[in-house]
Amino acid sequence: MAERSRRTVRDLRRGNRARVLQRLYFDGPLSRQELGPATGLSSGSISNVVAELASEGLLEEAGVVDSDGGRPRTLLRIAPGGGLFVGIDIGETRVRVELFDLSLTELARTDRLLAQHGYDVERIVGHVRSGVLDVLRDAGADPRMLLGIGIGVPGIIERDAPEAAGGPGAVVHGQTIGWSAVPFERLLREAVQVPPEVPFFIDNGAKTLGQAEMWFGGGRGAGAAAVALIGSGVGASVSRGDILDEDLSNAALEWGHTTVQLRGRRCRCGSIGCLEAYAGAEAMRERWHEAGGPLPPDADDETALAALLTAAYPGPGATAPDPVAVAILDETAECLGAALADLVNLFLPERILLGGWAGLLIGPHLLPQIRRYAEEYALEHAVARTTIGLGHLGPDAVTVGAATLPLSDFLARGGTRPAPPVLPGAGAASDRAAAPAGRGRGRSVAG
Repeated sequence: MAERSRRTVRDLRRGNRARVLQRLYFDGPLSRQELGPATGLSSGSISNVVAELASEGLLEEAGVVDSDGGRPRTLLRIAPGGGLFVGIDIGETRVRVELFDLSLTELARTDRLLAQHGYDVERIVGHVRSGVLDVLRDAGADPRMLLGIGIGVPGIIERDAPEAAGGPGAVVHGQTIGWSAVPFERLLREAVQVPPEVPFFIDNGAKTLGQAEMWFGGGRGAGAAAVALIGSGVGASVSRGDILDEDLSNAALEWGHTTVQLRGRRCRCGSIGCLEAYAGAEAMRERWHEAGGPLPPDADDETALAALLTAAYPGPGATAPDPVAVAILDETAECLGAALADLVNLFLPERILLGGWAGLLIGPHLLPQIRRYAEEYALEHAVARTTIGLGHLGPDAVTVGAATLPLSDFLARGGTRPAPPVLPGAGAASDRAAAPAGRGRGRSVAG
């Protein structure tokens, strides 16, 4: 009974710390007096928690404000130097590694191109290993300050996989990139040179994109939102609940492999008629090439998509739009609109955001058509409640979202430092918890 009581007291203390940290991260800077009603804690509990967190270097003073006739109140905020996070995007054209401080201000970044070698597992593990070393070195950072490494990858993530299935740790099933039960967490833990207590958090890239947009971008304030990741491939995530609610859910969807055309084009997953076979940048490049578009045979997806858009929208004073390019993009818009209508009918989101490098490239041209087609295919009442727009965070959003995975866990644990791991790891905690207020390049989002 005594041991149970001690556990309860420890859990209560950690919960109080989490509430203060989460509220400051989301709404800070705040005074001690404001933290009371914001967290529901007594003034004594606030004083104790603030003293603890400040002594650990997680909080700092952020100036004073006058009160109504009383003593000036000291504002508190998250201390950016209180810890470090690494966010990694295993993308379609590159591996991007970024180092962030506790406020998610970027400190360093590096890219590793994948064009020649694709998704060779050993090479990608090597890119992650060298990328983490590079950003720590470039920022002059102490690896002992690392609070976690988050990674966004394509595919389905199997958590807590048994050893026979490639575990312990997260295992990646990425059919479209040729990964079958890749024990990615174990491989990274063996290769990446960081202290053994630093946790790894691996999740679907569309989900990390969605979490970033919900925390810092176009999804903020929405009770339910869907975020589409359109790159060489296509994915999506759906989020429900307030970002400070422990019941917040954020689920990745294999949306790109829903059927939009019976007996349609062959998708790289092996099926036919998938959305990705029409709306992914790789598929748009292939369709443009098949139609005789003027592309070098070795043009990559980004080059090809830019050429396709230029042909369809040549601009003032240029030649007339290429009708074939226009037709390809209109078909793409219709497929995306129909697939977004499925998201509307299934999940009733308040907002839908298009992200990913290709989504942000085609969005300014195709968004009106995509909206029109979504309205034609969705239920009238449901789509009338949904806004469809572009993501706000740009092409870095997957990397930022990846960094929120360890950040979310850190906040949920009340700012306690990671302990040496007993794999499978703490990935489930990344689906919970708190969120910061906003983010900008080179500036703190906390407060």
